[in-house]
Amino acid sequence: MRDVAIIGVGIKKCGELWEQSMRDIFVDSALGAIQDAGVDHIDSMYIGSMSPGLFVGQEHIGPMMADYMGQCPIPATRVESACASGGTAVRAGLMDVASGMNDIVLVGGVEKMNDVSGDEATYALATAADQEWESFCGVTFPGLYAMMAVAHMAKFGTTSEQLAAVAVKNHANGSLNPVAQFPMKITVETVLNSVMVADPLHILDCSPITDGAAAAILCPAEMAKELGSKRPIKIIGSGQASDTIAYHSRPDLTTIASSAKAAAQAYKMSGKSPTDIQVCEVHDCFTIAEIMVSEALGFFDKGKGGAAVEAGETAIGGRFPINTSGGLKSKGHPVGATGVAQVVEIVEQLRGEGGKRQVEGARVGMTHNMGGTGASSVVHIMEGM
Repeated sequence: MRDVAIIGVGIKKCGELWEQSMRDIFVDSALGAIQDAGVDHIDSMYIGSMSPGLFVGQEHIGPMMADYMGQCPIPATRVESACASGGTAVRAGLMDVASGMNDIVLVGGVEKMNDVSGDEATYALATAADQEWESFCGVTFPGLYAMMAVAHMAKFGTTSEQLAAVAVKNHANGSLNPVAQFPMKITVETVLNSVMVADPLHILDCSPITDGAAAAILCPAEMAKELGSKRPIKIIGSGQASDTIAYHSRPDLTTIASSAKAAAQAYKMSGKSPTDIQVCEVHDCFTIAEIMVSEALGFFDKGKGGAAVEAGETAIGGRFPINTSGGLKSKGHPVGATGVAQVVEIVEQLRGEGGKRQVEGARVGMTHNMGGTGASSVVHIMEGM
């Protein structure tokens, strides 16, 4: 197996992109990654997208994107794992290059979520839950994550103020990110006084509906410095795991076991431990998710994630900076693109290109991308070469 590096990244500003189609926003990001890498061709491509059929009525998007990029007849494959589709596409591209099958691989993600009504978007997202035991009974993802929050609060004493602190921190980071959908600062009081969606989650505890795309170029590490024009970033660890799709079927409602397992695989492959991670992007689809994931990744003991956020430990300059991009909460959550957008942020951080949100001296970073309530999790660890 060959070592694999990232030599180029591209991202589209997230938001309500009414003037562009799904293919437009993907091609913009993909061409940005190709230009950033300085390569003159790609050998294959993998595209994470959760539900283009429900959001824009288009399946078979692999060849469509290859066509609109002028890349036919290269193999182009759509990858789906709900909201973890982007991270899973990165893992597919990693395995393609590592195996020696192809040398220069584009991995990307895209979702156009605003072309349908709010009810239709809710239905599309609910397909990532258990249809028979959750969705058909009327449970939506805000409801499921509210259950997670209630369980965590009951067992560990986590508070609504600690949930709000996640949103405050991520919006502060997002205010420094030019591609963020909601780059405004907020306060704990603003979160707690916002509309209640599913007790105890307020609207400002929830990530938004987003149009967006992101892409990265992978190649063998041994070729990276001669191919790329910028500092290559090596993928040194990768892990993926699954759990029951129904949240109620899990033995511990306060643990995201798939995230812990995927992280353990990535730590083992990379030879790193949680204390080696200097910057991390995690899947904060809801504020409780960031708290629970920070515990699953080993940054904090179980039940201590909320207090850590409140104490500033996950802020830029803290012990474990999390979601310097603004996370899904502020940057936006174009579900199929999110995992790749996380990789873009970590690459920029490890290159020293984070601007005002740069983590000083960052050399090792992590991404965590999750589908559903944690039925699937993908983790990557990266290091500057």
